[in-house]
Amino acid sequence: MEKIRFNIQHDVQQAMHFGLPIVALESTVITHGLPQPVNLRLAQDMEATVRAQGATPATIALMDGSVKVGLSSEELEQLAGAVNPNKVSLRDFGYALEKRLTGGTTVAATMFVAEKVGIKVFATGGIGGVHRNAPFDVSADLMQLSRCPVLVVCAGAKAILDLPATMEYLETQGVPVIGYQTNDFPAFYSTSSGMKLNLRADSAEEVAKIAETHWSLGLKSGILLVVPPPKETAIPAKEVELWVEEALRQAELKGIHGNATTPYLLAKVNALSGGRSMETNIALLLNNAKVAAQVAGFMRPKSNPQHFVQEI
Repeated sequence: MEKIRFNIQHDVQQAMHFGLPIVALESTVITHGLPQPVNLRLAQDMEATVRAQGATPATIALMDGSVKVGLSSEELEQLAGAVNPNKVSLRDFGYALEKRLTGGTTVAATMFVAEKVGIKVFATGGIGGVHRNAPFDVSADLMQLSRCPVLVVCAGAKAILDLPATMEYLETQGVPVIGYQTNDFPAFYSTSSGMKLNLRADSAEEVAKIAETHWSLGLKSGILLVVPPPKETAIPAKEVELWVEEALRQAELKGIHGNATTPYLLAKVNALSGGRSMETNIALLLNNAKVAAQVAGFMRPKSNPQHFVQEI
C-alpha cells in the first residue's frame, strides 16, 4: 500500500531546513468556525500576522489525499470555499485520507501533525474540553495535550464548555497551563473565567525557556499558554454566560450532539450576541497568532535537513 505523505509547502520546508521559527495553524476555524467569506480573510490575516513577527505560518489541513503542512494562497481559498468540508480529528485521519476528503484539522489533529514534522508552536482560538452536563463528553484535544510535546497558544477553552472540569482534567494529565501576562484563566471571549492560575509568564522569551526546560526533562506533554482576548473586544463573562445558556437550551431541543455541537453553539452564541462574539473571536485569534510567532522566535533554532516530503 502506498504510504501517506505529509506535503510540506516550500517556505515551510525552507524554514525547517534552516531552523527558522514556524507556527502551526489549525484549519477547523476556516472550515467550521467562521462563515464565508470571513473565514478566508481571517486565515489570510493570521498568516500575515505570523509573518509580520518574523515567523513562517504553516496552516495544516487535509486535501487531495494528503496532509498539507502549509497552504498556498490558492489552496487556502479552496479550503475556505469548500462545500461540506470534513472536521478531521485524530480518529478521522485514515478514513479522510483514503477517501481523499477535504477537511479542517482540529486542535488535536493539528498538534499530531505539528509534532510529526517537528513544529513546536501552534496558535489557535480556544481548545476543546469537557462539555457541560456531559462529563464523559471530553474533547480529544485534552488527551492530545497530555501526550504531544507542542506549545499551544490559545485564549483558554471555549466558553461553551465546563471550564472548571476542563482545568481539572488538564491538571490530572500533567499539562502545564501558563497565563501569559495574567494570573487568570481566560474564558475565550472574556479576560477571566474567575479561576486563578498557578503559573505565569510575562514575556515570549520566558515562555520559550519554560517550554524547552519542560521537554528537556523528558516530559512528553504539551504546554498550554493561555492569552486573554484583547481588552477592547473582550466581553464580560456574565453576558457571555446568558448567551451560552440559551444556546445550550436550543441545542438540546434540536438534538444537536457529537462533533456538530461546538460549531452549532458557537454560531448560536454569535447570533445571540449580534455578532459581538465573532468580533472577539477574530481579535483573539490574531492576537494568539502574534504571541505564538513571538514565542517561536525565541525557541532554540535547530537545523533540520529532513526530507521535504515526509512519509508515515
